[in-house]
Amino acid sequence: MPSLSKTILNLEESGIREIMNLALGMEDVIRLEIGEPQFDTPEHIIEATSQAARDGFTKYTANLGLLSLRETISNHVNNRFNLETSWENVAVSVGGVGAVSSLIRVLADAGDELLIPSIAWPNYKMAIDCIDATPVFYKLDPNNDFLPSIENLESLVTPKTKVLVINSPSNPLGVVIPQKLIKELVEFAKKHDLFLISDEVYEEIIFEGDHISTLPYDTDGRVIGVFSFSKTYAMTGYRLGYAIGNKEIIKEVGKFQEVNVMNACGIAQKAAEAALKGSQDCIREMVAVYKDNMEAATRLMDEYEIPYQQPTGAFYLWVNIGCKDATVFAKDFLVQHKVAIAPGNTFGPEGSPYIRISLASKKEDILEGIHRLAVMLGKSKLAVNA
Repeated sequence: MPSLSKTILNLEESGIREIMNLALGMEDVIRLEIGEPQFDTPEHIIEATSQAARDGFTKYTANLGLLSLRETISNHVNNRFNLETSWENVAVSVGGVGAVSSLIRVLADAGDELLIPSIAWPNYKMAIDCIDATPVFYKLDPNNDFLPSIENLESLVTPKTKVLVINSPSNPLGVVIPQKLIKELVEFAKKHDLFLISDEVYEEIIFEGDHISTLPYDTDGRVIGVFSFSKTYAMTGYRLGYAIGNKEIIKEVGKFQEVNVMNACGIAQKAAEAALKGSQDCIREMVAVYKDNMEAATRLMDEYEIPYQQPTGAFYLWVNIGCKDATVFAKDFLVQHKVAIAPGNTFGPEGSPYIRISLASKKEDILEGIHRLAVMLGKSKLAVNA
């Protein structure tokens, strides 16, 4: 029998999924490892889902999505970010991950270099590895609130550099890039003639300040924004996201989606229309709960004297536990204390001393998980309410 693809065989498994799969085989585990909203999908979206099935949206759609959804998305981003896009600037994808992986395939070739954060969602590197391109990590310094440095980026550019990937609000860090730096990153991409993939899937989940999109600062069509319905509307199982960008790039995304996924589910696309056109109160209500979870979790972390990065967006807590191998720690923690957390080293070479805790879980589970973490770290006697 011939051998399997070396590229896929050598692909590193996501550490998040590794812990998740182990947890699925155990009973009574507190699940803090995955970014899964605790909420049910809002009722008006569920109703639209059911109606779409009855109305016959169970067939193929265009590769880039239903025209009605693409127009709805275009209107949405135009109003939100003061843009002038049309449906031709929209690619509907199978989740935000589908948009990211499609863009990486469309924008880069084998041997090209792509600049990605040194602490980031592991799927960026996995998608780059799948096309035999080279991920080049730019530093996110904890002494600079884990923000990118233009000086560091300048030192990494070579003739092979093709794409810059940024993420704000950040998974796993909870960092929101400020306006001045967003402008500088777009200018950096323009200066070096790079494409810029801007992952903004947590755009609505902000605890402090505002989300600043890259899209209004794109003057020549090199920026592509990636968004998702999964986190914003608690629609993770619908597998629906979208990309906004230069219509020539979007056209090529459609070509790739033909051979990769064909199209996103038609029923899910009609549900997404309802999400964007309906009341947005559900977003505000969910974000209020995430913020309350964050404040309760950080208070308890302070009591236990466990260091963490203060999140201003997304729904994660990036915790410094000072270990040498976070994957080993996460597995031991799961077995010994029945708490699943995401190991920091799955997010990049500088993540080993850290773990990521999801703030999208129920508050009682988050607090109990932190109590058990304190026991694991030998700090359980420090807290007032331990």
